[in-house]
Amino acid sequence: MLEFDCKPLPKHLNRILELLVTHRNYLRPAFDLFKNAHKYGVLPNTKSYNILMRSFCVNGDLSIAYSLFNKMFKRDVMPDVESYRILMQGLCRKSQVNTAVDLLEDMLNKGFVPDTLSYTTLLNSLCRKKKLREAYKLLCRMKVKGCNPDIVHYNTVILGFCREGRAMDACKVLEDMSSNGCLPNLVSYRTLVGGLCDQGMFDEAKKYMALMLKMLVECWMELLKFGEAPHKDTWVMIVPRICEVDETERTEEILNKVMKVEIKPDTRIVEAGIGLEDYLIRKTRSRSPRA
Repeated sequence: MLEFDCKPLPKHLNRILELLVTHRNYLRPAFDLFKNAHKYGVLPNTKSYNILMRSFCVNGDLSIAYSLFNKMFKRDVMPDVESYRILMQGLCRKSQVNTAVDLLEDMLNKGFVPDTLSYTTLLNSLCRKKKLREAYKLLCRMKVKGCNPDIVHYNTVILGFCREGRAMDACKVLEDMSSNGCLPNLVSYRTLVGGLCDQGMFDEAKKYMALMLKMLVECWMELLKFGEAPHKDTWVMIVPRICEVDETERTEEILNKVMKVEIKPDTRIVEAGIGLEDYLIRKTRSRSPRA
């Protein structure tokens, strides 16, 4: 570009940096180009710093990444949310989660609103370091700070509590979800039920298992409402589970509605019906008094 008297722009510098840092052996040449860019009339921008910070963090050179971050302020280059997230991720990789949380506070104090990925990184690290109280506190603060917790954030904390044998605390997290406009999914229930069973709390586990199956049934009914019959594999998985815990009248009601749905050639409902028949025969035999 220089040879043909074409003035390079920051976007050209960034593209070259992105290409260089994809190869570990070219990280230093990329850094040299970054430092000498001003000689060619190109001033690195926020993206330029982010590219190199990310690469040095992944490479384990956290001190260089931190130095670049601090130089941004000295050179009147404003960091963005990604700049903070890159550094927080680097700190968490080095198990420096307390420093990462301090960086989050600094970010908030400067008026930045962290993105969901920033919070996911911190919650994961706090849970892995068994700092569950801090993780739950951070989860509760998210909405106040302008970022609504999503299903990934809640499930991360639920898993963290269950791993440490604190399933009842995980129950509290799950109950908080609905009040914050986030509905539990199958992963939420599966993790919680597993945690309760590990602690021998089978009655509580059964309660949440019933809630999970109720959610499955409601999803199923929504499909039927719009004239969509589930695939064979879906029938085979769900119907036996409903039969295990649901009342006979409720099961008959669902099946009657199913029969009113227009069956399409690719539904393969007959095979599902055969599977259900086999299941019911086995169930009946298991309940019959032994001779």
